[in-house]
Amino acid sequence: MVFTVYTIEMAYARMRELQDLANRSRAHQPTAASKRADKKHAKKR
Repeated sequence: MVFTVYTIEMAYARMRELQDLANRSRAHQPTAASKRADKKHAKKR
């Protein structure tokens, strides 16, 4: 059980980091970035 929780925590942190990097890379695409960011943020919250 502990291992599963640890994996989930790490995966969540990785996903957040990857999303942040993706948003920075997609800075040239405000439309797609805005839509994706809005959806992801709403889901997370």
